[in-house]
Amino acid sequence: MNKLKNLLVLLLCLTANTAISQDPQFTQFYANPIYLNPALAGSHGCSRFSMNYRNQWPSLSGNYVTYSLSYDNYIKKIKSGIGLIALHDQQGQGTIYTTSLGLVYSYHLKVNRKFSLLFGVKAAMTNKYLDWDKLTFGDMIDPRRGFIYQTGDVPRGPESGRFFFDASAGMVGYSKNFFFGVAVHHLNTPDESMIRGTSKLPMRFTGHIGADIKLGKQSVYSNTTSIMPNIIYQYQNGFQEICIGTYVKYGVFNVGAWYRNRDAFILAIGINTGSFKIGYSYDVTVSKLNNGVSGGSHEISLGLNLNCKDKPTSFRTISCPSF
Repeated sequence: MNKLKNLLVLLLCLTANTAISQDPQFTQFYANPIYLNPALAGSHGCSRFSMNYRNQWPSLSGNYVTYSLSYDNYIKKIKSGIGLIALHDQQGQGTIYTTSLGLVYSYHLKVNRKFSLLFGVKAAMTNKYLDWDKLTFGDMIDPRRGFIYQTGDVPRGPESGRFFFDASAGMVGYSKNFFFGVAVHHLNTPDESMIRGTSKLPMRFTGHIGADIKLGKQSVYSNTTSIMPNIIYQYQNGFQEICIGTYVKYGVFNVGAWYRNRDAFILAIGINTGSFKIGYSYDVTVSKLNNGVSGGSHEISLGLNLNCKDKPTSFRTISCPSF
C-alpha cells in the first residue's frame, strides 16, 4: 500500500506541475538572471557566478529538485555580454530528469546618457530522460498484496532519453532606477517526447518590470534604504502566472515578499556585500495543495561577483534586485 500511495502522490505532483508550468521555476528570480532573461548576460559589468538550488514540495515523495549554475561577463571591446548556464531538474525522485547546457550572448546598446537596451539570445542542448525502472503499472498490482508482479510493459523510448536543441531570446531596457524586460523561451518549440510520438515544448513568454526607489540620502553615517517593487508575468500553453512583490534593501541586507497567482506566498531574505551574496526563500503554498501536505518550497542562492580592471567607467549597472 505504501507503493500505491507513492504512485498516487507522484501522479498528483506531475498533474500539478503541468498546471503550473512545463519549465522549472525559481522564485529568487533575479538571483538567476540569465535564466530569467538571456539579455541580462553581462549586466553586472564584471565576471559573475550564480548558483541556485530549489526543493519544491519536499513533504511529497514526488518532489521536484532543481540545480542551476551560471557564469556571465561583459566584454568591453564588443560591447556585449556572454554567459554559460547549466541546469539539472529531477522529478519524482529521479523518475524524470532534465539536464541542459546553454550558451548566452547579449548586445549592450547605450541609447543615450540615461537609457540603455540589451538584446540577448540563448542556444542550449537539453537531455530529457525517463527512468522506466522507477515506473509502476496496473498489471503489477495484486488487489490484496499490492505491487508484487512484473509488468508486461516495455520501454517505448530511446534508452539515453531525448536530446534536443532549444533557443530563447530576450530584451531589457533600463535607466538609473527603472527597468523592464521581455523574453521568449523555446522559440523553436522542440520535441521533448520521451516515448513514441511527438510532444512539442510550447513557447514560454516572460515580462518583468521593476524600480529602485531610494528613501533618504546615503551618508558616511547611514546606509540608503531602497524599496524595489516588481511584477513578473509568464504565459505558457494557456497558463498565466503573475508574481507581484517587493524587496526592501538596507545596506547589505535584503528582505522580500511575493504573491504568486493564488498559488503561493513567497518570503525571501539575503545578504549582498557586493562581491558575495547569499539568499534564502520559502514558498508558503496557499492553493488546494496546502502547505501542510506539500511542505512548501525551499530555495537557496549563492552569488560571486569578481572585480575587473577593464570595466568601463561609463558602464551603467541595472538597479534590479539581487534575489
